[in-house]
Amino acid sequence: MNAQLFLTPLLGATVGSFLNVVAYRLPRGLSVARPRSRCSSCGHPIKPYDNVPVLSWILLRGRCRQCKAPISARYPLVEAVTAALWALVVVVKGLDPDALLGLAFVTLLVPVTLIDLDHRIIPNRLLIVGTVAALALLVALDRGALAEHAIAAVAAGGFLLAAALAYPRGMGMGDVKLAGVMGLYLGRAVGPAMLAALLSGTLVGLAVIARKGAVEGRKTAVPFGPFLAFGGLVGLFAGDEIVDWYLDTFA
Repeated sequence: MNAQLFLTPLLGATVGSFLNVVAYRLPRGLSVARPRSRCSSCGHPIKPYDNVPVLSWILLRGRCRQCKAPISARYPLVEAVTAALWALVVVVKGLDPDALLGLAFVTLLVPVTLIDLDHRIIPNRLLIVGTVAALALLVALDRGALAEHAIAAVAAGGFLLAAALAYPRGMGMGDVKLAGVMGLYLGRAVGPAMLAALLSGTLVGLAVIARKGAVEGRKTAVPFGPFLAFGGLVGLFAGDEIVDWYLDTFA
C-alpha cells in the first residue's frame, strides 16, 4: 500500500501535466497530441527534462530556459492538485475497482473546471470521453451497478435540464450534460453532489451580489461547471456516507 501511495501522486502529476495541454488546446480546436509542448512566448519546444511535473517549474524558477519569459504558476498548480486528488482517491477508496472509477472521474473534472473558467464552455468531446470511460469501467468492474448509475445520470441531468429550461440565462446545456456524466460516475452519491454544487454556487452568487449590488451582480456571468466539479468531489469522497446518514435518520 505504501508503494502505491508513493506512485499514485507521481502518476497523478504526470496526468495533470497532460490535462494542462488538454485545457489549453481542446477549446481552441488544436490537437492534444501534436505538436510537442512549446513555450507560449518564444515557441521553442520544451525539452523532456524541462517538462517534469512541478519540479521543472521550480528549478527553472517559473521561467522559460530559452527566452526567460515567465511561465504561469497555474501549470504546476494543476499538476499538484491532480496528484493530490489521485492520492486522495486511493486513500479513501483503497486499491479496488471503485478507485479506478474515482481516478477517471477526478481526471475528467480537472479540465472541465479549467475550460469552463477560461471559456465558459464544457466541450462535448470531453464529456463523450468521460461517458465512454465511465460506461467501460462499470461494465468491466461492476456491471451490477450499471442500472443504478444510469438512473442517477438521467435524474441528475433531468434535474438540471428543468433548471436550464426554467432559467436559460443561468444554466447552460454543458452543465446539464456534465450532471448526467456525474451520475454515471457517482450513482446514488450524485444527490449529495448536486446539493453541494447548488449550495456552493448559491453562496458565491450571493457574495457577488453583496459586492456588486443586486442589479450588477445578477448580470455577472459565473460558470457553474466548477461548482458541479466541487459537488462531484463531495459526492465521490463522502456521498455514500451522506446518503446512508440521511436514510438512517429520516427514512
